[in-house]
Amino acid sequence: MFGIGIETSCDETSVAVIEDGLIMRSCAIYSQVADHARFGGVVPEIASRSHLEKINSVFAQAMDDSGVRMEDLSYCAVTTRPGLVGSLMIGGILAKSIHLAFGTPIVTCDHLEAHFYAAALDAGKPLVYPFLGLLLSGGNSAIFIVRGPGDLEQIADTADDAIGEAFDKTAATLGLSYPGGPAVESCASGYVEKSPSIFTPLLRNEQGLLFSFSGIKTAVTKAKREGHDFAKICHDFQETCFELVTRMLTRAVKQTGIDQVVASGGVIANTILRSRLESAAASGKFDLRYPAKKILCTDNGAMIGALGFFLFQKGKKDVVGFAVSDRRTQNP
Repeated sequence: MFGIGIETSCDETSVAVIEDGLIMRSCAIYSQVADHARFGGVVPEIASRSHLEKINSVFAQAMDDSGVRMEDLSYCAVTTRPGLVGSLMIGGILAKSIHLAFGTPIVTCDHLEAHFYAAALDAGKPLVYPFLGLLLSGGNSAIFIVRGPGDLEQIADTADDAIGEAFDKTAATLGLSYPGGPAVESCASGYVEKSPSIFTPLLRNEQGLLFSFSGIKTAVTKAKREGHDFAKICHDFQETCFELVTRMLTRAVKQTGIDQVVASGGVIANTILRSRLESAAASGKFDLRYPAKKILCTDNGAMIGALGFFLFQKGKKDVVGFAVSDRRTQNP
């Protein structure tokens, strides 16, 4: 079975063709990073305009690369929540157009949930339920219990900044490039000494499941003011953030008794974080899956098409008048 996935929730325009929910026949992505770099973050008006300008060419590329005809598509999956409303509308219009032209059933998708299905695309094997979904990105630091397609419960959130946001703000403080994740990781790789960390471990809410990154962001500003080497600041910043991630995930495994973990989101592309999570998994605490291809950690149409397949199999079909939302609310 072939399906198409459409993703326009933020600053990537992406369309992909998926086979049986596990095989990526194509995935075309246009990244808007260069469009937003001089502003140090995503500008909603620029994002929606860029989606409008690029969506047709990205769609055409995905179909050409896949070798699949429009008539062979069994469903059209599209991100409708959460995200920038103006951007979501562009992907929504494409999905509605495909439905009206070819009668292809529409399957609306939760962008956050879809991230976990990128891990299935890499391995070509379905996810095992229930699992804990660790989502780390520019806008999210969260853990979910995922019991099946469309059935997830959030059990951990952030009290303030998301981890990706903390990376962006740290990069901006140190005068590094945007986006902050790759810039901080690259700068940290230049640190070779093994002196004690500049930062105190993040100790907030020791008994609960709550991320917090505002304190480390403030500590980075203080460390810069004190004249510490930027490579050491970035190294210690990463280590402190990732220690919190590993601690919270391990605690979630213990509290829920669920030992299957799927990690995704843009921050999972960080090589050091992958190493930390693999070490924790190797200790016998849990089994770990994440997208091996780093491009699948970021926003992409393939993850939408993959989730759409499993929702479609469950009988999900949405009306052409579906709504989009900046929240994880279900469509009316």
